[in-house]
Amino acid sequence: MSVLVCVGCGDREDRPLCNLYSVTKGQQAIRELAGAMHDRTGNLPPHYGIFPDYFAPIVRNQPEGRELMMARWGMPSPVFALKGKKSDPGVTNVRNVKSPHWRRWLGIENRCVVPWTSFSENEVLPDGSRPPVWFAFDDTRPLAFFAGIWTRWTSVRKVKEGETTNDIFGFLTTEPNKESGQSIRKRCPSF
Repeated sequence: MSVLVCVGCGDREDRPLCNLYSVTKGQQAIRELAGAMHDRTGNLPPHYGIFPDYFAPIVRNQPEGRELMMARWGMPSPVFALKGKKSDPGVTNVRNVKSPHWRRWLGIENRCVVPWTSFSENEVLPDGSRPPVWFAFDDTRPLAFFAGIWTRWTSVRKVKEGETTNDIFGFLTTEPNKESGQSIRKRCPSF
């Protein structure tokens, strides 16, 4: 397995994590690798570009067993982040699990895994442009999972939609391990 390298943000703490990923392996591969007993996704096509607030597959534990289902990317934002705003687009990457805001979703019932085959960072070029650079474990883009949390939540995600109730999720992040710490940012998705 090769080490993931982030040329977009280097080692800077003040840069956001990736907010674009893909999952191009089929639902059968996801079910088999995750041990999902139930599939609620319908006909799941490859997802080449999953952005914040898009629906994407997750695997969560349910009383009747593991379930593959679709959820919207972005957990509820902390109250301080919503001051003066009419909507909550959500938080895609959960960094500080010690925060009281996240504690209610850290139990087993809210844990999930998020399938992915590649994710991107924006590389800043000398001309100021920021093209995406894609990262994967290798050229075959094998299926892998980010650690995540999910919940059902009612809020205004977009003003034009009004109040909606959705199953939503976010990635958990951590400090990189010794091997990847030399080439990946100070926070990375938990694999």
